[in-house]
Amino acid sequence: MKALSQHWVASVHLALSLIGLPYAVGTSGSCWKNSISSFCASRSAYMPSAAHIKARCPVYPGSDTKRFPVPDDKVDWETDWPQYNPVNYTAPVVLNKPVWADPDIGAFSPQFNSLDGSVDRKSHKGPYRIKNGSPLNPHGRTGLEGRGLLGRWGPNHAADPIVTRWKRDSAGLPVHHINSQLPVLQFVSIKRIDCGEWAIPGGMVDPGEHISQTLQREFSEEAMNSLQASPSNRQEIQKQITELFNSSGLQVYKGYVDDPRNTDNAWMETVAVNFHDESGNSVSQLPLQAGDDAGQVSWIDVDSSLALYASHSHFLETVAKERNAHW
Repeated sequence: MKALSQHWVASVHLALSLIGLPYAVGTSGSCWKNSISSFCASRSAYMPSAAHIKARCPVYPGSDTKRFPVPDDKVDWETDWPQYNPVNYTAPVVLNKPVWADPDIGAFSPQFNSLDGSVDRKSHKGPYRIKNGSPLNPHGRTGLEGRGLLGRWGPNHAADPIVTRWKRDSAGLPVHHINSQLPVLQFVSIKRIDCGEWAIPGGMVDPGEHISQTLQREFSEEAMNSLQASPSNRQEIQKQITELFNSSGLQVYKGYVDDPRNTDNAWMETVAVNFHDESGNSVSQLPLQAGDDAGQVSWIDVDSSLALYASHSHFLETVAKERNAHW
């Protein structure tokens, strides 16, 4: 990631993600295994058409705060529920007013459902409701109001770049899987320091930053460690990455993320895009080097048996099927 003072999320990126607090490692929830029930951890983090699950996990990540229990039939805001009494919780790190976080409601006047200065407060799902000056989670009740660990009221935007290539043999020919007989894809994966799971590199969108810029920045910093490269190497890295990311990417997902950090008033959203090095002559030729967020980085075969962080396997399944590759 960039230096801590350079953008709104990096100031707590390491403080939260590397010690286990799930703020900015992409979008896909958390590696917390003690504070999140196994029921929630086993469910998909990306549920665009279903009631969120992880956002209703009993204990809020990084705290002892328990959510007000919300049954499935009471999630929808349209369901009348006079007894609903959500817990109010905003993490101390957010209340300390870091540069990446909004002030409290009442201390400023955010322009929800619009571009508010350099901060994009629009949701990928379309307009969301405002009640008593606060935005309402478009997927319904979570049992907790406030912002929790999230900096922004309303949507907190992230981006996940999925960089792939064809697996090739020593002669440079594509490798086909012995069972499916389909060509095997490989993707760039980082091994998260906090939980040891392999994941797609990703991170938060900076104010004023276009999604395409975030995708390219996160990949270059997390998988290529471009911030630590020499000026000449950095120039070559950026040239190859820019060429790939200027190609037509395959949008895999865009929308709400069922994340345990979500609250009634703040939630995660992401855009996941696949960039494919068809010839193997682009980023495939560059040496991978883990950035600050990753313990390791490697090209990994895309396969349904992979045990990946959160719901990243669902993204890869979509990529494999779209590219007629082995899954």
